[in-house]
Amino acid sequence: MLAKVLSSAVMGIDAYVVEVEVDISQGLPSFSTVGLPEGAVRESKERVKAAVKNAGYHFPSDRITVNLAPADVKKEGSGFDLPMAVGILAATGIVPKDSCADHLILGELSLDGLIRPIKGALPMAMAAKENRFRGVFLPAENAAEAAVVEGVDIYPVQSLNQLVEALCGLAPISPSKAESGALLQPEELEADFKDVRGQENVKRAMEIAAAGGHNLIMIGPPGAGKTMLARRLYTILPELSFQEALETSKVYSVMGLMPRGCGLIQVRPFRCPHHTISDAGLIGGGQTPKPGEVSLAHNGVLFLDELPEFKKNVLEVLRQPMEDGKVTISRASSSVTYPANFMLVAAMNPCPSGFEE
Repeated sequence: MLAKVLSSAVMGIDAYVVEVEVDISQGLPSFSTVGLPEGAVRESKERVKAAVKNAGYHFPSDRITVNLAPADVKKEGSGFDLPMAVGILAATGIVPKDSCADHLILGELSLDGLIRPIKGALPMAMAAKENRFRGVFLPAENAAEAAVVEGVDIYPVQSLNQLVEALCGLAPISPSKAESGALLQPEELEADFKDVRGQENVKRAMEIAAAGGHNLIMIGPPGAGKTMLARRLYTILPELSFQEALETSKVYSVMGLMPRGCGLIQVRPFRCPHHTISDAGLIGGGQTPKPGEVSLAHNGVLFLDELPEFKKNVLEVLRQPMEDGKVTISRASSSVTYPANFMLVAAMNPCPSGFEE
């Protein structure tokens, strides 16, 4: 008994389609996952088994093999739980095998069959559109960000039972729609540049820097207001265009930092890393490269407070992202590129010797 379900995974800030192939054959009870799965994917078998049983369906006591194709690309994340469960139910005849042939299925399963949110829903929905799929079944909490993508139906799902009934044609799910007029409505800002009184020369310099997208460094004694001014700089920057909001939202979606119920990031980001940050934390990295602070500040402001306290090697890695507006992280088996078009603002105290340098 063989069944195929389409899903998706993220590489960088872009997504690609993954075929989840489920084969059930006679033999000793086992559950094997192949296709370069990492830890969270390998653990899916325990969540899937418990979720299927607790949802009221029969879990086969046979040899189950799940292949994630393409098999030469490493898969990570918990979004394969739901397509694995649907593949098993399709292989056993509970779900029609052709019911989801032109849809992507994404989601993490809890042990009781409820569906939890995933990372990267926005780029996955964009991948569905690029590959001309009809729709995407995904967790209800991710529906707002995925619905931003036009030309593909987004079906919010809350439980495994609800998805099975929809695939069997018993209880269709209404697609989620994004209100285009409300996508880029400016949010109420927590801080405002108009709150600053005095400091006319500094405010003038910051206005010029904001108008031209120039980098800025402020030198002054403690308590002069450097941090207060820097934290309000993003409020006088131009509003995000739709394309800029989409690029920024993709980065935050991949990191799982999208505000709940939010379709797009509507305010230019402001990132203020601590001076103990590593070079990998600043520009991105890890065994599977993830975006760093320079990418999280894309189309916004990166503020380095107490600049001399940062390690030299950390500051040195900023050169190329500042020049190119992007950062490429290479590993032995892969290379990913993240956007990093940010405005750098730094602050420091005067030299104790009395000199400015």
